[in-house]
Amino acid sequence: MNKRLLSLLITILILSNSIISFGENLGLSGESYVLIDEISGRILIEKNPHQKMAMASTTKIMTALVAIENCNLDEKVVIEKDSTNIEGSSIYLEEGEILSLKDLLYGLILRSGNDSAVAIAKHVGKTEKKFIDLMNNKAKEIGALNTNFTNPHGLSEKGHYSTAYDLALITREALKYKAFREIFMTKSYDANRVKNNYFINKNKTLWEYEGGDGGKTGYTMEAGRCLVSSAKRNEMRLIAVSLNAYDWFNDNYKLLDYGFENFKPYIIYDKNQFMGNINIEDGEDYVNLVVENELIYPLTAEESSKIKLFFPLDEDIYPPIRKGDKIGVVETYLDGVLIKKENLIANNYVRKTNLIDKLMKSIRNLDNN
Repeated sequence: MNKRLLSLLITILILSNSIISFGENLGLSGESYVLIDEISGRILIEKNPHQKMAMASTTKIMTALVAIENCNLDEKVVIEKDSTNIEGSSIYLEEGEILSLKDLLYGLILRSGNDSAVAIAKHVGKTEKKFIDLMNNKAKEIGALNTNFTNPHGLSEKGHYSTAYDLALITREALKYKAFREIFMTKSYDANRVKNNYFINKNKTLWEYEGGDGGKTGYTMEAGRCLVSSAKRNEMRLIAVSLNAYDWFNDNYKLLDYGFENFKPYIIYDKNQFMGNINIEDGEDYVNLVVENELIYPLTAEESSKIKLFFPLDEDIYPPIRKGDKIGVVETYLDGVLIKKENLIANNYVRKTNLIDKLMKSIRNLDNN
């Protein structure tokens, strides 16, 4: 079968409440920043988002992600001597102390414990070096290609760097996990310890920003003030990252305000939404086409009328066709720019016709004429 195109071009015309005009100059202090939508990953506003920079304790988002992916949070961790007395922020671990990995993760994110980071790395990776390899492998896997870790805590070190965009990607990946989301949004936590058991989150976003539901602070002399913040309003979660920003919290609040005031999430199509049907050569029936996954995308009021869908089909589509077989793709364009490709799949079984089927079909066609 020759390549076929559904003769269908859908322009999505979406009504939207009016929103404030774009504010290009937000007066931010950060050397680098980015704001992304969690669901789609779309960048909503940016400055030097791919500039490699020291990122201090925002490193610990990846530390937590790797730990959650590789271990059970109820596992017990025996604290070794070289996990104690680590420079900088600390939860004051003591040699021989036994904590759950869960307690260490709360100490890592809420109190930014560098000792907690080392203890987690040694437990999960068996050695700190192997754990750092896991961190770097995970970064490459999710597309954080301008990132390199040399430690699990973020203390300044040659070759330890990331970017605002990569940190947003890492945070977006981590937020897929319920355990991470719960830790990220916790204001205070009582660990199962005799002393130094009460952790209060250093991330003021949770208290100060409407919808604020997560974040991680970071500071070193080299990195300056670094902050990752997340917030959710009206079913849209945004992730703001500022690096080397002396007005770090206000910067992220302005970024989040910009996103919530100018964008809203639109359902371009739902999972398994019917997109049309086509006749299959040598097939007994039409194949119904549905889209494999949903597309929810943040748009401004102006952009909402500039979404177009195209449906290029695969070549050589022959029966039998089984439900779930890929038939083509949906290409979604915003103002002429491709933003998403999603699979079109068959929603029914189409068997191949035999000689008798063809004869009966010919007879029916003659009768109809």
